[in-house]
Amino acid sequence: MIPNRLIKVLLVLVTFTFSLNARSDVVTVAVASNFTFPMKEIATAFEGESLHKVRLAFGSSGKLYAQIKHGAPYQLFLSADQLKPLVLEKEGLALPNSRFTYAEGRLALWSKKPNLVNQSSTYLKSNQFNKVAMANPKLAPYGVAARNVLDHLSSNEGLDNQAVLGKTVMGENIAQTYQFVSTGNADIGFVSLSQIMSKGQLKQGSAWIIPKHFYQPIKQDAVLLRKAENNQAAKALYEYMRTQPALDIIKSYGYDTEAGS
Repeated sequence: MIPNRLIKVLLVLVTFTFSLNARSDVVTVAVASNFTFPMKEIATAFEGESLHKVRLAFGSSGKLYAQIKHGAPYQLFLSADQLKPLVLEKEGLALPNSRFTYAEGRLALWSKKPNLVNQSSTYLKSNQFNKVAMANPKLAPYGVAARNVLDHLSSNEGLDNQAVLGKTVMGENIAQTYQFVSTGNADIGFVSLSQIMSKGQLKQGSAWIIPKHFYQPIKQDAVLLRKAENNQAAKALYEYMRTQPALDIIKSYGYDTEAGS
């Protein structure tokens, strides 16, 4: 028979071991602006199912990449493109073989006003607007996609590309681009579909969901950074991003995923 004193010691050891295994960590995530709404929802769901906490930092992929290069305390990076996570991996700032595509973004031309942009390029080609907003192509992949669309319409549908560019206001990132339109500083703007859609429905105004073949695919990669090496929360959230609950949230904001649309 095991003495009572020994049983108590064993119970203390088991409790202590469990507490070590079940400890909570905090993960700080660098998130491309277009993914703001779904990531907030994913973070809330993740925290509800784990002991971990999530801190989110939003910005253009270009600026977030620069911050990571300069030592910012991020453990996970959700970029709006594939190049920057790849470069970080090659530079030794990300954990090897941790890159994966978490979403494929969709671009929309949006106006806060109803019945202005009615699922076509007609209003953009009319040149009757005052200002059109787009993200800076040098910083944001959604800006590159917007330029792709203008080039496509110029080549195939007679759009006066230079006239449109002459009325362009440039956002540092897709969040600022959305803000230009939502505040009325631009009549229309090229935004991420996720900013104007929730649960499969347009939240406000009118939009043209631009066909995918008008622009290069906006495949968005995530990568675990070197600072995640001993961070259990970062690794857990990284895995959670691929679960069905997370995929369902991502798709509800208009993204495609590798698991299907």
